[in-house]
Amino acid sequence: MSEDLSSLFVKRRSIYHLGNETALAENDITEIITHALKFCPSAFNSQSARVVVLYGEHYHKFWDIVLTELSKIVPDDKMPQTIEKVKSFTTGIGTILFFEDCTTIENLQKKFPLYSENFPKWSLQSNGMLQYMIWLALAEHGIGASLQHYNPLIDDEVRLAFDLPEHWMLLSQMPFGSISAPADEKSFLPIEDRLKVFG
Repeated sequence: MSEDLSSLFVKRRSIYHLGNETALAENDITEIITHALKFCPSAFNSQSARVVVLYGEHYHKFWDIVLTELSKIVPDDKMPQTIEKVKSFTTGIGTILFFEDCTTIENLQKKFPLYSENFPKWSLQSNGMLQYMIWLALAEHGIGASLQHYNPLIDDEVRLAFDLPEHWMLLSQMPFGSISAPADEKSFLPIEDRLKVFG
């Protein structure tokens, strides 16, 4: 399957109704993710992004952690809605965890002190590009996804559960799967309020 990039901009949406049926095997999905990770641009070619892909029992284990940690802070009367929302992320195929390697960033700050304050910003920009690259690539293959942010609440338990380094900073989570229901209609602000062209 191949679509032009402009079409993929439109096709990529936040999909919240996920299924577990897709024409792609887990290995094929992992290859898509790997390709994006390899070729995503980064400041000074630092390649500071780190990715964890969870399938099967590991996928469900992650969202159990999220629910457990949320139960410690969410009021009892809000828990039913919280459980329903979190469970909606478990009906797909897997979840991608996006991290930044803080050690890589710190080493760059020491090596290039003139740009020290910029490296954390640049690393986030690069990671955002990676997330979007993967999201587009999944959309190209008819796989739906959304971007979630339960960090930093879950950070310690996730590191412990999956034996991840302390210097990996969790940024976001992307549950993905087949598209059981399309996204709602998207509304747009007037483009003239968002774009200025001089020339």
